[in-house]
Amino acid sequence: MSNSYGSLFKITTFGESHGVAIGVIIDGCPAGLIWDIDFIQNALDRRKPGQSSIVTQRKEGDIVQVLSGVFENKTTGTPIALLIPNEDAKSKDYSHIATQFRPSHADYTYFIKYGHRDYRGGGRSSARETAARVAAGAVAQLFLKSKYNIDIYAYTSQVGNIKLERNEADLDFSLIEKTLVRCPDLDTASKMETLIKEVKKQGDTIGGVISAIVKNTPAGWGEPVFDKLHAELGKAMLSINAAKGFEYGSGFEGVTKKGSEHNDVFYTDEDGKVRTKTNFSGGIQGGISNGEDIYFRVAFKPVATLIQNQESINENNEKVIVEGKGRHDPCVLPRAVPIVEAMTALVLADFALRAEINRMDF
Repeated sequence: MSNSYGSLFKITTFGESHGVAIGVIIDGCPAGLIWDIDFIQNALDRRKPGQSSIVTQRKEGDIVQVLSGVFENKTTGTPIALLIPNEDAKSKDYSHIATQFRPSHADYTYFIKYGHRDYRGGGRSSARETAARVAAGAVAQLFLKSKYNIDIYAYTSQVGNIKLERNEADLDFSLIEKTLVRCPDLDTASKMETLIKEVKKQGDTIGGVISAIVKNTPAGWGEPVFDKLHAELGKAMLSINAAKGFEYGSGFEGVTKKGSEHNDVFYTDEDGKVRTKTNFSGGIQGGISNGEDIYFRVAFKPVATLIQNQESINENNEKVIVEGKGRHDPCVLPRAVPIVEAMTALVLADFALRAEINRMDF
């Protein structure tokens, strides 16, 4: 099983949805970084269950414990170990699927691959695992902000057929946390929340899109040919539970343009900095950051668990009815926003360290 991510700034997550705890080991974080436990806890609070009426009502405090790697409020350069206890696991809620496979879940594939599975909330396949990523990503964000003044913003830009019809330049990112759905447009957010509540009443779920933008990334980050920046961002995003698609820059819409319309023309601004007049490249060219804003979108499917009965099979390949019950998100988007930010930060933190050893002046 692959439980580690990164090359120089590397994380390894552990734990299951209904185990004693989940956690992460961060290896490669430079020494001397000022530790901000409040920032890390805030990131976890934004992802945790039970925070509003449109997410799962599982009650987890998600209070992070620092086991190693920090001394006198600074990182020491040694592995950082973070632990998040599980406090409100109700394993009996899953006893009915001990031998059944829920449609579109990882139940069947885990069973076929490993021959044994933890059916309690999906075990390791549960989105509960992403809390560890968020904790590690917050550390990466502290590093990126302190060293490079990089800002990462993710927000809900679509739920079902309701889309945010505004350009990034016109958005007020301070509004992201003002709405339950984490959309920086109050009118659109209200419509999204209404749709999610309606779907929840039906015992159903709905998907959507999270957009992200990264500001102040230096030019020169990325490792062609196989570890291109956009390729690693895509891998990171598609490793998130329920993610179904990734596009950056102009994405699929770019196919409608001619090359003369799509090329980002270079110029030198009044400060002598190389810029591009447009940014269809999404801040990445040749797999390397060019200094412009990096922006991308991630599509998330409707949550697979419904509060409805569904046909399926069991471990004996017999037809069964999977009963719909338990505590689940009607829409993954609100809690996935900090996960997208975290995975973005982990990718960039790794590339930041790799960039330091790419080039030397002699």
